[in-house]
Formats: sequence, structure tokens, C-alpha cells
Amino acid sequence: MSVSPIVIRILAVDDHPIFRQGIVGLVTDQPDMQLVGEASNGLEAIQQFRAHRPDVTLMDLQMPEMNGLDAIISIRGEFPDAKIIVLTTYSADVQVLRALKAGARAYLVKNLLHKELLDTIRFVHAGKKALSPEASIELAEHAMDQVLTPAEVEILRLIAAGNANKLIAAQLSITEDTVKSRVKSILSKLNANDRTHAATIGLKRGIIEPE
Repeated sequence: MSVSPIVIRILAVDDHPIFRQGIVGLVTDQPDMQLVGEASNGLEAIQQFRAHRPDVTLMDLQMPEMNGLDAIISIRGEFPDAKIIVLTTYSADVQVLRALKAGARAYLVKNLLHKELLDTIRFVHAGKKALSPEASIELAEHAMDQVLTPAEVEILRLIAAGNANKLIAAQLSITEDTVKSRVKSILSKLNANDRTHAATIGLKRGIIEPE
């Protein structure tokens, strides 16, 4: 009596239909994989996960209505054993850490070769974890960096939005001297030359999100 092969049931979450079609084409050719659902944002991802209980979920991060990070937190809160692979355009170190802390089992960038994605799906299904080379390099490069405090992150976000110190002080109900002190700390921690440079670094590393 022959034993049926184990089929990995996959949910693809991405707001770009063309990318999801690529996943469909990739998975269809694999005898040990089956696409059971698709979603275009985090809210749909949660609904589709509840409906299909996939073995592995491919999750984009930047999506409308609800982003991938919030979807991962929600799904893992309801289904602690959920195996989720982040598949995104960005390899920013802070974003990678957030995803891993939220419960993602792997973090890949979308330019990976098909074979690497398929191998990662099988690794994660088998209980292993994986990082793309780009994500690993970003993590290693900033491993010893000082972390910005929540208050500093908020100021960096307002700097990136083009606000001067006086306006930031008014918005946060703090003194302008406090803002200046925190800006100085931000520049030091990020090794930035000036405010604009700090905002650029913050966006590149995923410390703050683009408006």
C-alpha cells in the first residue's frame, strides 16, 4: 500500500496580484505543495488563515488596511503554531527583528531565486528557521548599535515629516531643549551627520515607516 506524499498547504498574502500569480505558478509545479488561499492585506490574511489553516503562510509586510506585521501578531496570537515566512522587498534590520519577534519563522526578500523560496517553504514546514543573506547582513551590521528609545523614534518620525524642533516640541508637549537633546542623541546613535541624514537612515533601516 503506497503512502500519499505530504502536501504543504500554502497561503499567499501580498497586495500585488501579479506577485501572487507568480507564487501560484511556482507552487503548482511542486508535487508536495498546494496553494489553498490568497489575501491582499492583513485583514484578509487573518480571515483566510482561519478558513484554511495553512501549513505555511507567505506574508508581505507593506500592505493597505492592515500591514503584515500586525497580521503576523494577530494570527500567532490566535494560532501559536502558525508557520509564517515574511516575503518582502525590504531587508531593513529593525524590520527583520520586528518580524522575527512577532513570530515569523523566516525572512526573505522577493528577489530570491525560485529554488531558494521553495527550499525555505520546506525548511519552515519541517520546523526550521531561515533568513535571506541580505537580512542576515543587515542584522550583523547593526547588531551592536544603540537602540532608539520610543520617544526618540517619535521625534525621528516627526523630523522625517519635515517638522522643525519648535513644532515638534509643541506637538509632543515638551520643551524645545528636550527636543534638541533627543535629536542630539538620535544623531549619535544613528551615526548621522544631520537631521535629514538621520531621517534617511531611519527609513532605510525600518525604524520609522514612510508617510
